[in-house]
Amino acid sequence: MLEIRWHGRGGQGVVTSSQLLSQAAIIEGKYAIHIPEFGPERRGAPVRSYTRIDDEEIEIRYGVLNPDIVVVIDPTLINYSDMIVEGLKDDGLIVINHHSGDIPDVFRRYRVFTVDAYRISLDTLGRPIYNTSMLGALVGATKIVSLDSVYTAMSSRFGGEILEMNIEAVRRGAKEVKRLA
Repeated sequence: MLEIRWHGRGGQGVVTSSQLLSQAAIIEGKYAIHIPEFGPERRGAPVRSYTRIDDEEIEIRYGVLNPDIVVVIDPTLINYSDMIVEGLKDDGLIVINHHSGDIPDVFRRYRVFTVDAYRISLDTLGRPIYNTSMLGALVGATKIVSLDSVYTAMSSRFGGEILEMNIEAVRRGAKEVKRLA
């Protein structure tokens, strides 16, 4: 079973990203579940969401304690590096919304991928909403699901110009994600 923990803040689409990834996996015939976790329910409060994907039915219905992958949607959260890597498996992977290679030393023991989701979101959506570009970065770094499956999942949530802008954000996130050496 593949387990992913998403970190962000309320209003950034953390829960939506987890849900879209789950839907994309289901489209591909896999089993998937997404579980949101909220702190104080207000915009800007820390939020986590969890995604599980497997070839067999998933019966676990609580948060991910030992993720294979951590996705950091909010770039300010890298300042909380201990929280980010908490429970991350030794061979774990981190995907960060970050525009430089300057990351906390504790991250360097993992496989780290970065993408400038801030720039992508401004270019494609006209505002700093990072979730779909980070979803694209995750798929680009891992190939968990195909981009076509993500686009299909997105079409059940968005329509028209909003769908097209978000597809472009996913596409760019997948294309522009880079592994740190």
